[in-house]
Amino acid sequence: MTEELAARDAYLREVDAVVVEVRPGALVLDRTVFYPRGGGQPGDTGVISWEGGAVAITDTIKGDGTLLHVCEGDLPPPGTAVRAVIDWERRHLLMRTHTALHVLSALVWRDFGAKVTGGNMEPGSARMDFELENISVEFGRQVEERLNAALSEDHRVRVQFLPRAEALADPDLIRTKVSLIPEFVDPIRVIDIGSVDRQADGGTHVAATGEVGRVRVVGTESKGKGNKRMRIELDP
Repeated sequence: MTEELAARDAYLREVDAVVVEVRPGALVLDRTVFYPRGGGQPGDTGVISWEGGAVAITDTIKGDGTLLHVCEGDLPPPGTAVRAVIDWERRHLLMRTHTALHVLSALVWRDFGAKVTGGNMEPGSARMDFELENISVEFGRQVEERLNAALSEDHRVRVQFLPRAEALADPDLIRTKVSLIPEFVDPIRVIDIGSVDRQADGGTHVAATGEVGRVRVVGTESKGKGNKRMRIELDP
């Protein structure tokens, strides 16, 4: 089992580790700062190096519960001491994007009573789908104004871990249309954003909402009855 350091500290950029397994096109480490793809957030990229060699990590995923650093080339054998370094600029942009999505979902739930039906993100841009009957350009402008006002209040973002039974007893912690948390996850990781939002989540986030910067709603569209999509982009 790889110790996933990003779950507790998203600002760690690199770490010394040891190779515990080598798979075709992937390395397994005893610990890592790389975040594996999941919950709509892409996996980290970066570099793993060791004495006499290095490989570029093109993705980070989980296969059969194992965290895999996807790479190509000659790989070091198990037991090799390595240095794992993420692409920090890309990761930080994803952190900003992810926090923006949490505040967006909180505002749409608070002001319009709509749950999230889906979503996805890339560095600096994202989409989120809501259980809404109607959506318009004017609706997007209204949400954009409220979103940036909330972000500018610079709410602290905290990571908490709650026992599964306690987390599931709070209906506000699971605001998606369908809970995506596997039954074996216990405790459940929770992202607490001041007075704005508190959600079960496994991804990486900035330390305060002011770090997100300005967000633009760049598109609204219907994806069918009761399912409407909003697209956002972050200023550099």
